[in-house]
Amino acid sequence: MAEVQLKPLPYRPDCLDWYLRLRALPWPLLLDSCREHGGRGRFDIVSAAPREVLLQRAAEPGEPWQALLAAERRLPHCARHPDLPFVGGLLGFAGYDLGRRQHGLAPPATDTPLPDLYAGLYDWAVINDHHLRRSLLVALPDKPRAEIAALLEHLLDESDPSSGSTLGPPVLTTPFASNLDPAGYKQRFDRVQRYIQAGDCYQVNLARRFQAGFHGDPLAAYQRLRRVAGAPYSAYAEGPDWALLSLSPERFLHCVDGAVQTEPIKGTMPRAADPGQDRENARQLLASDKDRAENLMIVDLLRNDLGQCCVPGSIRVERLFELQSFNTVHHLVSSISGRLRPEHSPLGLLGACFPGGSITGAPKRRAMQIIDELE
Repeated sequence: MAEVQLKPLPYRPDCLDWYLRLRALPWPLLLDSCREHGGRGRFDIVSAAPREVLLQRAAEPGEPWQALLAAERRLPHCARHPDLPFVGGLLGFAGYDLGRRQHGLAPPATDTPLPDLYAGLYDWAVINDHHLRRSLLVALPDKPRAEIAALLEHLLDESDPSSGSTLGPPVLTTPFASNLDPAGYKQRFDRVQRYIQAGDCYQVNLARRFQAGFHGDPLAAYQRLRRVAGAPYSAYAEGPDWALLSLSPERFLHCVDGAVQTEPIKGTMPRAADPGQDRENARQLLASDKDRAENLMIVDLLRNDLGQCCVPGSIRVERLFELQSFNTVHHLVSSISGRLRPEHSPLGLLGACFPGGSITGAPKRRAMQIIDELE
């Protein structure tokens, strides 16, 4: 089996240095561990110029997970490198509405340029390894050497990479406004309470949308946000008429050599500037019956979801109600593991478990129906 191509680069602790050098290429994407903020990250992944792009709206025909599997098969097989999280493959995002069809919900009306599925077949990436303090250009075996040389030229350019943007600093042109006023939100929250009391569901993630007018460079907005609320599963992606800024502390699924893990978050308390108050906030969260009950419900839901694709008897709760502290909040995090059955792929597992239970509620299908009704 062919091996991946590796080219050493000078180590740069901030992955945005690499992203800025590659941003002018089509479809740039950054998976950012925000190590200096969250303290948990090891790897950053930066790439651009995929061989192929898959875009889909939830309302469009076609099975997205099958399309992703077919695309993945178009890449050459190579040995997995034990010290690298990515050597080439699919990178992108899938939106909540992509899971509506498999749970019997009608497709939503489209009111944003952001697709429900974006995936690129990326045959190279820059990997920052903060544990080993090294940066590498990695590429699939069939990546032409001339293209690798051109990438190295981009990456080793000593000019200021931030000088290319002409968009200016980020500025809100209108204040943030919600699609629900407080009275409207309370009315819907009361409906959720009645559904719970009637036995329709155990919990529902009722959300509101906040939006504001904006001009300037969205990457500069991401840089500011990451300084305040950087988290180990952050990401930034740009398309022709959209940008996606994500600052997430939660990993949905992790699958390596058939070993599956999911780490749901339920239970949140703000950090406090005063150390004593901060410790008290953490103590209250750990002792909260309400937050522990919510967390346990999602643990049970995800155990059931993993059971669709995992070996019977292999699913274990490794950690329950673990306190994890981030820049702005304390969270309760649990961890569930399992062993993937040989006939299933990681992408198939993602499709079976999508969307994540911690953003729906429990039971998942009924919670999604209620969300569809109320949001």
